[in-house]
Amino acid sequence: MITVSIIIPVYQGKSYLKRCIDSVLAQSCQEYEIILVDDGSTDGSAEICDEYAEKQKTITVIHKENGGLSSARNAGLEIASGEYVMFIDADDVVHSKMLETELKVLKEENADIFICG
Repeated sequence: MITVSIIIPVYQGKSYLKRCIDSVLAQSCQEYEIILVDDGSTDGSAEICDEYAEKQKTITVIHKENGGLSSARNAGLEIASGEYVMFIDADDVVHSKMLETELKVLKEENADIFICG
């Protein structure tokens, strides 16, 4: 069961994208899907997205013309299937227990939204 759809908009992120994806793949909670939205990158980011998707069944890639951050997030939302949605920027690196911690708080507090820095 997919609990969290993690949407990562990608634009010209070749130099840091692998670190971001690796940090998500290292999560202690494995109830997620990753949606990488290539927003018209020309720096090799699209190829990185495809490489990860070939190796990881939890990763889906959308390739689209550049439309900006909101457009990329909305493209990811169109195919998201999780109970919750999380947005992570392609230059972020997340803690390995982030999903586990956030899901615990969401359930304990019966919250609809969780915001963190």
